[in-house]
Amino acid sequence: MTTISIIGAGVVGATLGHGWAARGHTVIFGARDPSSDKVRAALDRTPGARALPIDRAVADADVVVLATPWAGTRSALEAAGDFAGRPLLDATNPLTPSFGLALGFDTSGGEQVRAWAPTAKVVKIFNSTGWENMADPVYPGGRAAMVHCGDDTGAKALAASLASDLGFEPLDLGPLSCARLLEPYAMVWIRLAIGQKLGRDVAFGLMRR
Repeated sequence: MTTISIIGAGVVGATLGHGWAARGHTVIFGARDPSSDKVRAALDRTPGARALPIDRAVADADVVVLATPWAGTRSALEAAGDFAGRPLLDATNPLTPSFGLALGFDTSGGEQVRAWAPTAKVVKIFNSTGWENMADPVYPGGRAAMVHCGDDTGAKALAASLASDLGFEPLDLGPLSCARLLEPYAMVWIRLAIGQKLGRDVAFGLMRR
């Protein structure tokens, strides 16, 4: 089993942590204030998990998940310190306050995360759907897809394995520069689920003939 440190104890981080803990992985929440109400709530729903300051959580991890609001991402990575070659699974989206993309075309949030955490092996994943699908990605028609991208083969294989553990069908999109496609793809889900009021229990999957 894998020791997974999650930076961010909001609904995405807490849902992922709960799912992995239920499947036997060791979960640590990394936070500036490990005793905060938000962290305590995440611990309450994740039996066996613990909370540590961000840098200690990273040091104790096999793999780190970044599940912060975009506005707090850089400061969280600065608090993390040296990733020492650990995989960093980037679940963020570079959203503006009006829910537009702050980056795109010639760069991406994933590439910016790599610039802020140059000693990490960054994989863009868990950014393209809502937390409800992270809790249960299995639909009558099959498994929801979890598209991901990154430059390190081993880090991507680990990310895909953790996605599969939750019930997703992992799909490798290619190098980290493909986050320029994957982040707008996330906006399609947001637009349909929220903007078009289809509801959050919708997901994308891959059909094969």
